[in-house]
Amino acid sequence: MPVITRSGRPNEELLKATRGTNVMYASGPTTTSSSITTTMIKPTLHQSRTRFLPIEFDRNGRAYPKPDPQRPAYVQDYYKLRTDCLRTGTLFEDAEFPADDSSLHYSSISGRPSQYKWLRPHEISPDAVFDADGFSRFDIQQGLLGDCWLLAAAANLTTFPVLFSRVVPDDNDRIQGGRKGVDYAGIFHFRFWRFGQWYDVVVDDRLPTLRGQLVYIKSSTKHEFWSALLEKAYAKLFGSYEALSGGSASEAMEDFTGGLTEGYEMKDAPDTLFEMIEKGCNNYAMFACSIEAGAGEMEQVTSQGLVKGHAYSITKAQAVDIETPRVKGKIQLVRLRNPWGNENEWNGAWSDKSPEWRFITEDTKRSIGLTFEVDGEFWMSFPDFRKYFDRIEMCHLSPDCPIALQESRFAWRQSAFEGEWVLGSTAGGCRNFLDTFVHNPQYVIRLDDPDADDDEKLCTMIVSLIQKNRRSKRNKGITCLTIGFAIYRVEPNDLQRKPLSREFFTGHLSVAKSTFINLREVTCRFRLPPASYVIIPSTFDPNEEGEFMIRVFSECPSNMQENDSAIGIGTPPETDLGVTDAQRATMERLFIEVAGTDGEVDWMELKLVLDRCFREDIAKASRGISQTYQTRATPIEKRSVPTTATAPGTGLERSICGVWTMLQQLFRDVAGGDNNPVRQANGTAASAGEQTELIQSENVSQVHADPTNPGFSKDACRSMVAMLDEDGSGKLGLMEFQKLLADIARWKGVFKQYDNDQSGRISPFELRAALQSAGYTLNNHIINMLMHRYGSKEGEIWFDDFITCAVKIRTMFDIFKARDLSNRNEARFTLEEWITKTIYS
Repeated sequence: MPVITRSGRPNEELLKATRGTNVMYASGPTTTSSSITTTMIKPTLHQSRTRFLPIEFDRNGRAYPKPDPQRPAYVQDYYKLRTDCLRTGTLFEDAEFPADDSSLHYSSISGRPSQYKWLRPHEISPDAVFDADGFSRFDIQQGLLGDCWLLAAAANLTTFPVLFSRVVPDDNDRIQGGRKGVDYAGIFHFRFWRFGQWYDVVVDDRLPTLRGQLVYIKSSTKHEFWSALLEKAYAKLFGSYEALSGGSASEAMEDFTGGLTEGYEMKDAPDTLFEMIEKGCNNYAMFACSIEAGAGEMEQVTSQGLVKGHAYSITKAQAVDIETPRVKGKIQLVRLRNPWGNENEWNGAWSDKSPEWRFITEDTKRSIGLTFEVDGEFWMSFPDFRKYFDRIEMCHLSPDCPIALQESRFAWRQSAFEGEWVLGSTAGGCRNFLDTFVHNPQYVIRLDDPDADDDEKLCTMIVSLIQKNRRSKRNKGITCLTIGFAIYRVEPNDLQRKPLSREFFTGHLSVAKSTFINLREVTCRFRLPPASYVIIPSTFDPNEEGEFMIRVFSECPSNMQENDSAIGIGTPPETDLGVTDAQRATMERLFIEVAGTDGEVDWMELKLVLDRCFREDIAKASRGISQTYQTRATPIEKRSVPTTATAPGTGLERSICGVWTMLQQLFRDVAGGDNNPVRQANGTAASAGEQTELIQSENVSQVHADPTNPGFSKDACRSMVAMLDEDGSGKLGLMEFQKLLADIARWKGVFKQYDNDQSGRISPFELRAALQSAGYTLNNHIINMLMHRYGSKEGEIWFDDFITCAVKIRTMFDIFKARDLSNRNEARFTLEEWITKTIYS
């Protein structure tokens, strides 16, 4: 657990690595000797679509599908599928998790198919049953897969029947005596928690076997199959059996309960560990503890009767009164259980029938439920527990679980948010990278009341940061990012500006922080004075993309909120466009000539003008995009055009060429001084015919690597027209044209402010500030979407994309404000009105 400190060093300091994992230090990543170095890729992650049915529970623990009138048809509904199978007299075959090697492995083990054969339970044992006389921790035995962590969590779960029935529904078929098409369909379902949502996972009953025996998890009772089917459903959740290889019991305990887990190495555990265990036992927490096993020591029994590399559970912790001839007081005891349930028990002090028990009164023995049986359960003193065990993991149940809902008082209060780190937007990296660190998501939490039994008047807060969907994406080469978080104390005046600025972080140190480590979850417990705090979750390095969930468990109400700016539109700074009355008069004449008899321009006429006016900006963007995406701009095919000013051509070409000289000067003044008339080698201006050819030549570079889309995209020009087209004609009149030019000139000025190297792009993390300079205040969620839509793979925003982005934002604000008649940030639309407004924009 990180120590709360006010160290003078601002850089992240990281704790000891967990065995076999990568830990990041301030100078960069290091890898422990037992880990394998891999090349990390940086894929873009978005919320995964799932075929699993989202479910909810009522206060009594009954499950029902989460209401969703637009649920996709591909979502698997256990009850519907089972009914269909019974009606047709067939056994279910799950096409989503087929009985072949694709469900076994995500990596290519060899060129040959596996020798495993998929069999149904009644093909393995004629006496097959789902469960034999109920469910017990003794039912589970590990197979060839390295998922002992899953076995330990499942065994622990069986001690909580209410929680177990949430994961393993009572309405699963019993198998025994089942008749195909009558009351057995070969289909089962299990439920798992995934990042704030419970899902119902459907599987068929075909299981991988070798020589007629189960390959993976099996029951000690040979004809019992619930544990094998549970493992199959969990494997389907992550895509394959191989995806379950390697993990921690806390990960599975969390997925089985929706709780929050924390773990400690004994030598680093806090002094208050016994109080944490005692309070956890009173609040139905689940525990797993183990002794480290070296090479060749797995499941070796020590001289004290303990098994190495084996997951024990803690079932009780209590300080009891003791009175000896020389000592009187209390002693801290813990009760543990060996899942094997055999004679392998602790044989030291306070073990079964040890002499120490004579110093405990009979009433105390009865109150703690003391029994002396060969059942794998035993007591030991807490000092001996810390001495002989190496690691403990605990899972605290969430306040919405059935046990908590049935209790009149429950210790924990929960706050949770989901978010993502997006390249160039919110993927800011740790505090070592201060310039980008400030762009990470921020969450403010207020702790008002100290813990009821805390003599120091401090508040307990457990912070959990989970990175989402990493195990299920192993088949794509995606591994866990190195993640962590920092906590800053804030005063009310600090929160006047949201989010916290760079100036805040330069003048304040974190009051608490986690280590940065490449695990699915980073959890830390803190004891802090009542105050307001801001939590900053991040990856270690900037621009590493991923989804996350952050949760806070506290004993007092905390009411966590996202510390982000409110969406709004303001008045940008006035920009001197330098347009005189004479120039405006010239523009009117030019517009009338280009527009023709109807006095309006459509999007194509607008595109021709804009592409020429901003040709240098577009050329910069084109070159940068071509380099970034390793493509080259393809010039438009030249046409054979005479070089005289009177050369024939289309009416549109003649119209544009006839006014081009005047347009150049006008738009140079309006849009900026980088648009000068094209000069020939002798310094004279090009003729109208030559200018026609220039419009069609390679000097107008491709903005995108699409040969059919030079300059501003068609969609961008259409959006510009729609933004100011008040009558819905698809064209702009003179006054609308003037407004558009003023907007583009202002947006170009803003763009230049942030395009410091004049490369035609603004750097990652600058979009938010640039849009704010243009008068639009947006929050992280919208900026993330804009980066997904308009950002390059390097997180940069090119000139034409910035203009298009500004047009879209301006249009959406205008649509909303027109309907927000009471100025309450609320707008009402009929379906037709909403479609009409948005589809045209």
